[in-house]
Amino acid sequence: MEERHQKPHAIFVFYPLQGHVIPSVHLAIKLAERGFTITVINTHSIHHQTSRAQPDGEDDMFATVRQKGLDIRYTTVPDGLPVGFDRSLNHDQFMATLLHVFSAHVEEAVEKIVRSEPLVSCLIADTFFVWPGKLARKYGLLYISFWTEPALVFTLYYHLDLLRIHGHFGCIEMREDPIDYIPGVQSIDPKDMMSYLQESDTSTVCHQIIFSAFKDVKAADFVLCNTIQELEPNTISALQTKMPFFAIGPIFPSEFTKSIVATSLWSESDCTQWLNSRPHGAVLYLSFGSYAHVTKNDLTEIANGLLLSKVSFIWVLRPDIVSSDDVDPLPDGFKEEVGDRAMIIPWCSQKQVLTHPSIGGFLTHCGWNSVLESIWCEVPLLCFPLLTDQFTNRRLMVDDWKIGLNLCERKPIKAAEVSDKINRLMSGKSTDEFRNQIKMVKKTLETASTANGSSEKNMDQFIADLKVSIQKKSGANTQTQTQCLSNGA
Repeated sequence: MEERHQKPHAIFVFYPLQGHVIPSVHLAIKLAERGFTITVINTHSIHHQTSRAQPDGEDDMFATVRQKGLDIRYTTVPDGLPVGFDRSLNHDQFMATLLHVFSAHVEEAVEKIVRSEPLVSCLIADTFFVWPGKLARKYGLLYISFWTEPALVFTLYYHLDLLRIHGHFGCIEMREDPIDYIPGVQSIDPKDMMSYLQESDTSTVCHQIIFSAFKDVKAADFVLCNTIQELEPNTISALQTKMPFFAIGPIFPSEFTKSIVATSLWSESDCTQWLNSRPHGAVLYLSFGSYAHVTKNDLTEIANGLLLSKVSFIWVLRPDIVSSDDVDPLPDGFKEEVGDRAMIIPWCSQKQVLTHPSIGGFLTHCGWNSVLESIWCEVPLLCFPLLTDQFTNRRLMVDDWKIGLNLCERKPIKAAEVSDKINRLMSGKSTDEFRNQIKMVKKTLETASTANGSSEKNMDQFIADLKVSIQKKSGANTQTQTQCLSNGA
C-alpha cells in the first residue's frame, strides 16, 4: 500500500481541442517525471488527427515516452461524433455532444481502468468538462481540475453570480461601466471579458457548459492552472482563499521546440529555409490558431493592410479559417502581389517559427498557448482576439503587461489601421519599448520555472498535498471502488 501512496495513479482526460491538448500532454509528462502513473483518455478524433499529421503516426501517442521510462498509459474513446465530422464548422453540435454524450464514453473507460492495476487514486480533467466531480465521487477518486487559461479568466467565470447581481452579465441591457467587485481583480472593462460573458443570450450550449463546469469545479480537490504566480498575484491569492489553486505554468516541454509527443492536428510546413533568408527581426508572423474563424471581410482588410505595410510575413491560413466551404479566401491577386516577401502556409510548428531570429512580431488571436510561447520567445504581439478567453488575454498583454498593442481599436477593421499597427509593432520607438517589456515578462516565466521558482515550488506543494489526501482517502477509496464495481458487475 505504501508504494501506491508514493506513486499516485491518475486518469487524465484531455479536452478535445488543440489549445487544450498541448498543455495537457506536457502536464501528463511532467507528472510522470515526478513519479506518477498516468492513464490518458483521448478522443478517437484527436488521436486520428494527430496520427494523420505525422509521417509515421503511432497508434499510441505516448509510446516514445514509455521508452524513456515514464509510466503513461493511453486509451481513446469516441466523443459521440464520427471521426471525419467537421467539428469546427459545426461548433454548437460538437459542444452539445461533449455536454451530453462524451461523459458516458469516458465513464465506461474509467470503470475499466479502475478495475485494473495499479489502484487509481485521482482523476485529472479539464475544467470545461461538466462531469469530473460527479465521476470522481462515484469511483472514490480525488478530483484535480486542470485550467489551461489565465487565472483572470477562471475567476470571472467563477464569480458569474456577482456579475449577474451587478447587471454585468445575463441581462437584456448589461451595464457598461468597469467591473470593480471581483475578488482579486482591481477593475476590468466589460469589453475585456470573455466573449461568452459579453453575450445577452445565455441559453446557448456553450453557456450551459460554462455554468455546469464552474458549478462542478467548486467541488474539486485541487485546481492546477497554466499561469505564473508573479503575473497574476492578486487574482491567484483571492482564488486560493476559495480552493487549493496552484499556478504551475508555463507548461512547456523540457526542450521548448522539441516535444517527444506529437500534438499537432495538421501536417507542419517547414519555414526554416525561407526565414534564414530574412533579416533579423524583419518578419511578422500571423496565426489565428487552430479553431476560431475570421470573417471574409476582416481577412480581406488584414490582407490589404499587409500589402500596404510592405513588411515581410509568414501567414498561417488554415483551409477552414473563414469556412470549410471557402478554401482560398484571400483577395484575388494577393499572393502574386506579395511575391517572395511572404510565405503563406496551412500550418507550421509555431514554436520553431517564434524562436527564429528573423521573427520580429506576432499578429495573434491571443490564444493562451500562443501568448505564453510568444513571451518565451520575446516576440511582441499585435492582438486580434476572436473568441472566448482571447479578449481577456488581450487585456493582460496590452493593458497590464504592455507587451503588445491592439490591431484595431474599433470595428469594422480597416486596412489602413492594420498597416499602421503592423509598422508600429515592427519598427520605430514603440518596438524597443515592447521588446524591453517582453524581456522582463520572459524573465518572470524563466524564474518561475527554475528549481526554486514559484511554479516548481507550487508543483512540489501540490504533489505533497495530493499524497496526504490520497493517504487520508485510501480506505474509503478502496471501499467505494469495490462497491461501485460490484454494483456494475
